[in-house]
Amino acid sequence: MTPADDRARWREGDRAARPRRLDRLRQRLAQEGLDAYFGVRPENARYLTGFALDDGEEKVAGQSGYFLVGGDEVVVLADSRYAEQAGEQCEGARIEPVYRDFEQRWPALLAGLRSIRERAGSAPAVRRLAVEAAAVSHATWTSLSAAEPAVELVPVDGWIEQLRAVKEPLEVERIRAACAVADAALARLLPRIQPGVPERELALALEWEMRTNGADDIAFGVACLGGPRAALPHGSPSDRPIRAGEALLFDFGAQIDGYRSDMTRTLFVDEPSPRDRQLYELVILAQECALDVLQASVRSGVVPTNRDIDAAARDVIVEDGHGEHFGHGLGHGIGLATHELPSLGSRSPEAALPTPSVFSVEPGVYLPADTGVRIEDLVLFDLDRPALERLTTFPRELTVVGA
Repeated sequence: MTPADDRARWREGDRAARPRRLDRLRQRLAQEGLDAYFGVRPENARYLTGFALDDGEEKVAGQSGYFLVGGDEVVVLADSRYAEQAGEQCEGARIEPVYRDFEQRWPALLAGLRSIRERAGSAPAVRRLAVEAAAVSHATWTSLSAAEPAVELVPVDGWIEQLRAVKEPLEVERIRAACAVADAALARLLPRIQPGVPERELALALEWEMRTNGADDIAFGVACLGGPRAALPHGSPSDRPIRAGEALLFDFGAQIDGYRSDMTRTLFVDEPSPRDRQLYELVILAQECALDVLQASVRSGVVPTNRDIDAAARDVIVEDGHGEHFGHGLGHGIGLATHELPSLGSRSPEAALPTPSVFSVEPGVYLPADTGVRIEDLVLFDLDRPALERLTTFPRELTVVGA
């Protein structure tokens, strides 16, 4: 289990970091000529205010956890179910009760908020409000606009996500701890992998190993996919028994104090065929080429782009004739969400990699209705130290189980 003193240190670190995080957001608002910020994403609320919902709880929480950032304060909305929690977690924030009266209270909420901009000769009222547009429904947007026509709602996206992409040391520490839990869980599962065991049973056993050995939660639903089902990049486990001679793909992660891990390993139940062995070696080579580019960047201090890293792995797979069998991007950031910035893909908007950042490197080859191989590791890319660290440490060598 994670020691209580670690958790206390992490929480204190978050509390100390929140003013700096808020300052960076306010600087962005000022640069864009905006007065305040309205956020609804749970991971953004946790990052800036401390308010934490369990995975999936946002579906029943109503507006609890929504937040406003003004010039001199943070406002967190909470109904009666969450008011006490918000008071404990959101130090320094003003907690406003809302329950089925959100739109009616909207004008008063904005009227009580000071702009981050000082206007000469006028009160610092909010007139232009940044809104997390991608996470707000059209119906909510329309009703809020009608409730206070004097305030312009300005769509923004990715602002806080860009802040979260640059990881603080205590954030990395929690991701590293989650990786260690997941690594150990898969190692303990190996003896249970035998022909005839259903995918779903192995997925549940792996989840149990994580939950009972240090994880607060799983990062996402465990994938356990055998044989032709390993060709499903994001498939879900079924009752199909695993079989000798097949690939067995696990994609899973643990969660500790809100921060997540993510790892994929493709094992083989009994000896793989020569074709499957070649596919595995191809995917390993693709990942190593991407890691080599990252390592070269660490040595030179020259920051690569997200597309540079994707291309390093993708070119290897394309040259081997499997370009059409590698459809997804090479990787994604991770932290309070399983998928966050940076996005490493050939179709992602090109941008320099943030540093320090944590992201996955996960090339794969999927032969429809036949088999699939993916190998995924999380890496810490840090030009300040400088260092490239693989946070997931389960062996990448071809592993045979159930023999």
